[in-house]
Amino acid sequence: MARRFGLGAAPRLSAGPVARGRQGEVWRLTTSDGAWAVKTSFRPRREAEVLPATHFQEAAHTAGVPTPAVVRTTEGQVLAEVGGVPVRVFEWVDLLPPDPLVDPDLVGAVLGALHQVRDDGPSVPPDPWSHAPVGADRWDDLLQRLRAGGAPFAGRLAALRDELVALESWIEPPRTLRTCHRDLWADNLLPTTDGLCVIDWEEAGPADPSNELAAVLFEFARTDPGRVRALLAAYEDAGGPGRVERPGHFTMLIAQLGHITEVAAEDWLAPNVRSPDRADSAAWVGEVLDEPHTRRVLRSLLRAAAGPNVPPGS
Repeated sequence: MARRFGLGAAPRLSAGPVARGRQGEVWRLTTSDGAWAVKTSFRPRREAEVLPATHFQEAAHTAGVPTPAVVRTTEGQVLAEVGGVPVRVFEWVDLLPPDPLVDPDLVGAVLGALHQVRDDGPSVPPDPWSHAPVGADRWDDLLQRLRAGGAPFAGRLAALRDELVALESWIEPPRTLRTCHRDLWADNLLPTTDGLCVIDWEEAGPADPSNELAAVLFEFARTDPGRVRALLAAYEDAGGPGRVERPGHFTMLIAQLGHITEVAAEDWLAPNVRSPDRADSAAWVGEVLDEPHTRRVLRSLLRAAAGPNVPPGS
């Protein structure tokens, strides 16, 4: 890896992964020139597949968005196969644990700066993950199989089923497209000793910035009006173009949390390399069940964001 990516002499790799996510693992590589984050994926990746998101991360880094620099191979590629394993390399950043209560001014400023980044990389279509519903029939089929399999969370998910279906009636097609991160949960917008750092750009692509702003508001402010106002003020001061003014602006949040719950439940039914432990899959589903994004919660958030004159929701 050190040779392929031109990282310096005397390389040493950590004894094991230093971090693990839903899509892959991160190892720490140290050389005479410094420390690097080496990322592997749980599924095969091709150069053409990762290039669009990489271009956007590089553009964001150049624009001053706090994110690790991408390290390319000496031939200019993003991916390199080392020992039969495709790897990517990034600048090492010391990250603190996820914190949804991190300073909302910092969150708003980073998101506003990110939404100012213009991406000249290859174009890709919008991802249904961020704007397509799971659907009532799919929820019903999933619940039937979870009950039959004895999933410990099946009853709680069934109790939330009607709410999830009703929320999906709020989903609308994205109206204004620009390249967004599309995965800005607390485990990807992390605190550091002197600010924040945006990681894991693999899902970056076209989306409505208002939809991403609404999702970030839910993750980092929930229904705390003070945090909502602080985050929005910092976002607008940084030039962010998004606004949260109607129920449809929660499209990304509703679609993504629906699909995340769907995938986590499927992982419980069929453990795999991403989720080998059923307890982990159940905990993943529990993230939605413990703090559900109900219409009542989102309307409260919408009132805090848009004021009292909120359009009626479904």
